[in-house]
Amino acid sequence: MTTATPRPAAPPLALPALTPSVRTARPDEAPALAALSRPFVRSGALRERPVSLYAAHAADFLVLEASEGTLDGCVGLRAYPGDPGEADARAGVVYNFCVAAHRQGSGAGAGLLRAVLATAHARSLGVLYTATTGSAGLFLRYGFTQTTARQAPRSWATSLDPRRNAHVLVRRW
Repeated sequence: MTTATPRPAAPPLALPALTPSVRTARPDEAPALAALSRPFVRSGALRERPVSLYAAHAADFLVLEASEGTLDGCVGLRAYPGDPGEADARAGVVYNFCVAAHRQGSGAGAGLLRAVLATAHARSLGVLYTATTGSAGLFLRYGFTQTTARQAPRSWATSLDPRRNAHVLVRRW
């Protein structure tokens, strides 16, 4: 007969929070995308976009959907054909990246960024650009480096407002 020293009972397992899902936005979610973006527009971090633009370009957006169905984050990814004479045949631009205040610091932004990187890779986009008025820390941790707008797709680069003093970043594969 073997006797073992009794161990204290393990604490009850905490149930994991329901995992939010990242998926492509639907056109009917345009008002929710605009509402999610509004605090960032007010702060100057994002440019204002009309609800109609979110509806027309819903397929550009990945959204972070909470278990109760609310949108806790979004990020746009638009593909651009390479400019004639450029080595990169297709480039992408990451834009309108925002996470609801109650989810900031939870890894939600990193999850969205990983999802947009995977999507860009799956679409064979060889280079990604973004512009941010923030610290750019998250982008830098995921392989983006500083560049100039001159390197980016012309139609996007010319749309940047120089008064915003945004950092232009690039990530190549």
